[in-house]
Amino acid sequence: MIHPHTYIHPNARLAQNVKIDPFTVIHHDVEIGEGTWIGSNVTIMEGVRIGKNCRIFPGAVLGATPQDLKYNDEKTYVEIGDNTTIREFVTIHRGTNDRWKTKVGNNCLVMAYSHIAHDCIIGNNCILSNSSQVAGHVIMGDWAIIGGVCAVQQFSRIGQHSYIGGGSLVNKDVPPYIKAVRTPLSYGGVNSVGLKRRGFTLEQINQILDIYRIIYNKGMNVSQALEFIEEEFPATDERDEIVTFIRESGRGVIKRHTKGGSDED
Repeated sequence: MIHPHTYIHPNARLAQNVKIDPFTVIHHDVEIGEGTWIGSNVTIMEGVRIGKNCRIFPGAVLGATPQDLKYNDEKTYVEIGDNTTIREFVTIHRGTNDRWKTKVGNNCLVMAYSHIAHDCIIGNNCILSNSSQVAGHVIMGDWAIIGGVCAVQQFSRIGQHSYIGGGSLVNKDVPPYIKAVRTPLSYGGVNSVGLKRRGFTLEQINQILDIYRIIYNKGMNVSQALEFIEEEFPATDERDEIVTFIRESGRGVIKRHTKGGSDED
Protein backbone atom coordinates (compact mmCIF):
# COMPACT_ATOMS: atom_id res chain seq x y z
CA MET A 1 0.00 0.00 0.00
CA ILE A 2 3.06 2.29 0.21
CA HIS A 3 4.90 3.00 -3.04
CA PRO A 4 8.68 2.36 -2.97
CA HIS A 5 9.35 5.88 -4.27
CA THR A 6 7.81 7.35 -1.13
CA TYR A 7 10.03 8.50 1.78
CA ILE A 8 8.73 7.81 5.29
CA HIS A 9 10.80 8.76 8.32
CA PRO A 10 11.51 5.74 10.55
CA ASN A 11 9.66 7.16 13.57
CA ALA A 12 6.50 8.14 11.67
CA ARG A 13 3.55 6.09 12.92
CA LEU A 14 1.20 4.73 10.27
CA ALA A 15 -1.87 2.65 11.07
CA GLN A 16 -3.08 -0.29 9.02
CA ASN A 17 -4.41 0.12 5.50
CA VAL A 18 -2.76 3.50 4.92
CA LYS A 19 -2.10 4.00 1.20
CA ILE A 20 0.64 6.42 0.09
CA ASP A 21 1.37 7.19 -3.56
CA PRO A 22 4.85 7.86 -5.03
CA PHE A 23 7.07 10.89 -4.41
CA THR A 24 5.40 11.79 -1.12
CA VAL A 25 7.54 12.69 1.91
CA ILE A 26 6.51 11.91 5.49
CA HIS A 27 8.69 13.62 8.12
CA HIS A 28 9.34 12.46 11.68
CA ASP A 29 6.76 12.63 14.49
CA VAL A 30 3.81 12.14 12.14
CA GLU A 31 0.77 9.96 12.88
CA ILE A 32 -1.62 8.76 10.18
CA GLY A 33 -4.86 6.95 10.98
CA GLU A 34 -6.26 3.76 9.52
CA GLY A 35 -7.67 3.81 6.01
CA THR A 36 -6.22 7.18 5.00
CA TRP A 37 -5.04 7.73 1.43
CA ILE A 38 -2.26 10.19 0.63
CA GLY A 39 -1.67 11.10 -3.00
CA SER A 40 1.57 11.76 -4.80
CA ASN A 41 3.89 14.72 -4.17
CA VAL A 42 2.41 15.43 -0.74
CA THR A 43 4.68 16.77 2.03
CA ILE A 44 3.68 16.01 5.63
CA MET A 45 6.05 17.68 8.07
CA GLU A 46 6.70 17.03 11.74
CA GLY A 47 3.94 17.29 14.31
CA VAL A 48 1.05 16.36 12.01
CA ARG A 49 -1.73 14.06 13.27
CA ILE A 50 -4.11 12.75 10.61
CA GLY A 51 -7.22 10.79 11.53
CA LYS A 52 -8.92 7.80 9.97
CA ASN A 53 -10.22 7.53 6.40
CA CYS A 54 -8.88 10.90 5.27
CA ARG A 55 -7.99 11.73 1.66
CA ILE A 56 -5.02 13.99 0.99
CA PHE A 57 -4.69 14.97 -2.66
CA PRO A 58 -1.47 15.65 -4.62
CA GLY A 59 0.62 18.69 -3.82
CA ALA A 60 -0.73 19.36 -0.31
CA VAL A 61 1.75 20.56 2.35
CA LEU A 62 0.74 19.92 5.95
CA GLY A 63 2.62 20.99 9.05
CA ALA A 64 5.04 23.60 7.70
CA THR A 65 6.28 26.13 10.23
CA PRO A 66 3.96 29.10 10.75
CA GLN A 67 4.40 32.33 8.81
CA ASP A 68 4.64 34.24 12.07
CA LEU A 69 7.75 36.18 13.08
CA LYS A 70 7.03 35.44 16.76
CA TYR A 71 7.41 31.71 16.18
CA ASN A 72 10.57 30.45 17.88
CA ASP A 73 10.75 26.82 16.76
CA GLU A 74 8.57 25.62 19.64
CA LYS A 75 7.00 22.16 19.41
CA THR A 76 3.56 22.60 17.86
CA TYR A 77 1.11 20.50 15.87
CA VAL A 78 -1.45 20.14 13.12
CA GLU A 79 -4.45 17.92 13.86
CA ILE A 80 -6.73 16.63 11.09
CA GLY A 81 -9.90 14.79 12.12
CA ASP A 82 -11.45 11.63 10.68
CA ASN A 83 -13.05 11.44 7.21
CA THR A 84 -11.65 14.80 6.13
CA THR A 85 -10.68 15.53 2.52
CA ILE A 86 -7.84 17.89 1.67
CA ARG A 87 -7.61 18.70 -2.03
CA GLU A 88 -4.75 19.69 -4.31
CA PHE A 89 -2.09 22.16 -3.11
CA VAL A 90 -3.74 22.96 0.21
CA THR A 91 -1.34 24.32 2.87
CA ILE A 92 -1.99 23.97 6.61
CA HIS A 93 0.61 25.39 9.01
CA ARG A 94 1.49 24.33 12.55
CA GLY A 95 0.42 26.35 15.57
CA THR A 96 2.43 28.75 17.70
CA ASN A 97 2.57 29.09 21.46
CA ASP A 98 -0.84 30.79 21.33
CA ARG A 99 -2.80 27.53 20.90
CA TRP A 100 0.06 25.10 20.20
CA LYS A 101 -1.85 23.57 17.32
CA THR A 102 -3.84 24.17 14.18
CA LYS A 103 -6.90 21.94 14.04
CA VAL A 104 -9.27 20.80 11.30
CA GLY A 105 -12.22 18.73 12.51
CA ASN A 106 -14.00 15.61 11.27
CA ASN A 107 -15.81 15.32 7.93
CA CYS A 108 -14.41 18.54 6.51
CA LEU A 109 -13.70 19.41 2.88
CA VAL A 110 -10.82 21.78 2.21
CA MET A 111 -10.80 22.50 -1.51
CA ALA A 112 -7.85 23.12 -3.81
CA TYR A 113 -5.33 25.92 -3.20
CA SER A 114 -6.79 26.85 0.18
CA HIS A 115 -4.58 27.95 3.07
CA ILE A 116 -5.21 27.49 6.81
CA ALA A 117 -2.71 29.44 8.89
CA HIS A 118 -1.29 28.85 12.35
CA ASP A 119 -3.54 28.42 15.39
CA CYS A 120 -6.79 28.16 13.41
CA ILE A 121 -9.52 25.94 14.82
CA ILE A 122 -11.83 24.61 12.10
CA GLY A 123 -14.88 22.72 13.41
CA ASN A 124 -16.53 19.55 12.15
CA ASN A 125 -18.36 19.27 8.80
CA CYS A 126 -16.91 22.54 7.49
CA ILE A 127 -16.27 23.39 3.84
CA LEU A 128 -13.57 25.76 2.64
CA SER A 129 -14.10 26.29 -1.09
CA ASN A 130 -11.33 26.76 -3.67
CA SER A 131 -8.62 29.28 -2.81
CA SER A 132 -9.99 30.16 0.61
CA GLN A 133 -7.29 32.03 2.52
CA VAL A 134 -7.67 31.81 6.29
CA ALA A 135 -5.21 33.84 8.37
CA GLY A 136 -3.94 32.94 11.82
CA HIS A 137 -6.01 32.39 14.97
CA VAL A 138 -9.35 32.10 13.13
CA ILE A 139 -12.11 30.02 14.76
CA MET A 140 -14.71 28.44 12.47
CA GLY A 141 -17.76 26.72 13.97
CA ASP A 142 -19.23 23.37 12.96
CA TRP A 143 -21.03 23.16 9.59
CA ALA A 144 -19.79 26.59 8.46
CA ILE A 145 -19.12 27.08 4.73
CA ILE A 146 -16.73 29.56 3.10
CA GLY A 147 -17.25 30.31 -0.59
CA GLY A 148 -14.43 30.35 -3.10
CA VAL A 149 -11.68 32.97 -3.10
CA CYS A 150 -12.54 34.33 0.34
CA ALA A 151 -9.99 36.02 2.60
CA VAL A 152 -10.49 35.73 6.36
CA GLN A 153 -8.50 38.15 8.49
CA GLN A 154 -6.60 36.95 11.54
CA PHE A 155 -8.51 36.46 14.84
CA SER A 156 -11.88 36.39 13.07
CA ARG A 157 -14.65 34.10 14.28
CA ILE A 158 -17.14 32.39 12.00
CA GLY A 159 -20.26 31.01 13.69
CA GLN A 160 -21.63 27.52 13.26
CA HIS A 161 -23.99 26.80 10.34
CA SER A 162 -23.08 30.10 8.67
CA TYR A 163 -22.43 30.60 4.97
CA ILE A 164 -20.03 33.19 3.51
CA GLY A 165 -20.47 34.11 -0.14
CA GLY A 166 -17.61 33.67 -2.59
CA GLY A 167 -15.06 36.43 -3.02
CA SER A 168 -15.70 37.96 0.40
CA LEU A 169 -13.29 39.72 2.73
CA VAL A 170 -14.10 38.68 6.29
CA ASN A 171 -12.86 41.41 8.65
CA LYS A 172 -15.64 41.19 11.24
CA ASP A 173 -17.05 38.21 13.10
CA VAL A 174 -19.84 36.30 11.33
CA PRO A 175 -22.58 35.19 13.75
CA PRO A 176 -24.01 31.64 13.66
CA TYR A 177 -26.83 30.47 11.35
CA ILE A 178 -26.63 33.36 8.88
CA LYS A 179 -25.58 34.15 5.32
CA ALA A 180 -22.84 36.75 4.94
CA VAL A 181 -22.76 38.40 1.50
CA ARG A 182 -22.07 41.60 -0.46
CA THR A 183 -19.24 44.13 -0.21
CA PRO A 184 -18.53 45.16 2.47
CA LEU A 185 -19.52 41.86 4.04
CA SER A 186 -23.00 42.18 5.52
CA TYR A 187 -25.86 40.23 7.03
CA GLY A 188 -27.79 38.58 4.21
CA GLY A 189 -30.48 36.69 6.11
CA VAL A 190 -30.62 33.38 7.90
CA ASN A 191 -29.10 30.30 6.26
CA SER A 192 -32.51 28.62 6.18
CA VAL A 193 -31.73 26.19 3.35
CA GLY A 194 -28.64 24.88 5.12
CA LEU A 195 -30.50 24.55 8.42
CA LYS A 196 -33.33 22.58 6.80
CA ARG A 197 -30.84 20.22 5.19
CA ARG A 198 -29.28 19.55 8.60
CA GLY A 199 -32.56 18.71 10.30
CA PHE A 200 -33.49 21.93 12.06
CA THR A 201 -37.24 22.15 12.68
CA LEU A 202 -39.41 24.96 11.33
CA GLU A 203 -39.89 26.17 14.90
CA GLN A 204 -36.12 26.40 15.44
CA ILE A 205 -35.57 28.23 12.15
CA ASN A 206 -38.41 30.69 12.84
CA GLN A 207 -36.95 31.53 16.25
CA ILE A 208 -33.55 32.19 14.65
CA LEU A 209 -35.23 34.41 12.05
CA ASP A 210 -37.07 36.36 14.76
CA ILE A 211 -33.88 36.82 16.79
CA TYR A 212 -31.98 38.26 13.85
CA ARG A 213 -34.88 40.58 13.01
CA ILE A 214 -34.41 42.08 16.46
CA ILE A 215 -30.64 42.38 16.02
CA TYR A 216 -30.61 43.82 12.50
CA ASN A 217 -34.00 45.35 11.74
CA LYS A 218 -35.42 46.98 14.87
CA GLY A 219 -33.03 49.90 15.26
CA MET A 220 -31.61 48.80 18.61
CA ASN A 221 -27.95 48.87 19.47
CA VAL A 222 -26.29 45.52 20.14
CA SER A 223 -26.60 45.63 23.92
CA GLN A 224 -30.27 46.58 23.78
CA ALA A 225 -31.03 43.86 21.25
CA LEU A 226 -29.32 41.14 23.27
CA GLU A 227 -31.10 42.18 26.48
CA PHE A 228 -34.45 42.18 24.67
CA ILE A 229 -33.78 38.72 23.21
CA GLU A 230 -32.88 37.25 26.59
CA GLU A 231 -36.01 38.73 28.17
CA GLU A 232 -38.53 37.99 25.44
CA PHE A 233 -37.38 34.73 23.79
CA PRO A 234 -37.50 31.32 25.48
CA ALA A 235 -34.11 29.82 26.24
CA THR A 236 -32.93 27.44 23.50
CA ASP A 237 -29.55 26.25 22.33
CA GLU A 238 -29.86 28.46 19.26
CA ARG A 239 -30.81 31.59 21.19
CA ASP A 240 -27.98 31.11 23.68
CA GLU A 241 -25.45 30.40 20.90
CA ILE A 242 -26.33 33.63 19.11
CA VAL A 243 -26.32 35.79 22.24
CA THR A 244 -23.07 34.34 23.57
CA PHE A 245 -21.30 34.62 20.20
CA ILE A 246 -22.20 38.28 19.72
CA ARG A 247 -21.52 39.22 23.33
CA GLU A 248 -18.05 37.64 23.21
CA SER A 249 -17.09 39.16 19.87
CA GLY A 250 -13.94 41.18 20.34
CA ARG A 251 -13.97 43.00 16.99
CA GLY A 252 -17.73 43.19 16.51
CA VAL A 253 -20.01 41.34 14.13
CA ILE A 254 -20.91 42.16 10.55
CA LYS A 255 -23.62 44.77 10.05
CA ARG A 256 -26.79 44.89 8.01
CA HIS A 257 -26.35 45.94 4.39
CA THR A 258 -27.33 49.55 3.80
CA LYS A 259 -27.98 51.45 0.61
CA GLY A 260 -25.06 53.48 -0.61
CA GLY A 261 -22.51 50.71 -0.10
CA SER A 262 -20.23 49.68 -2.92
CA ASP A 263 -22.43 46.70 -3.83
CA GLU A 264 -25.05 47.78 -6.35
CA ASP A 265 -27.51 45.16 -5.04
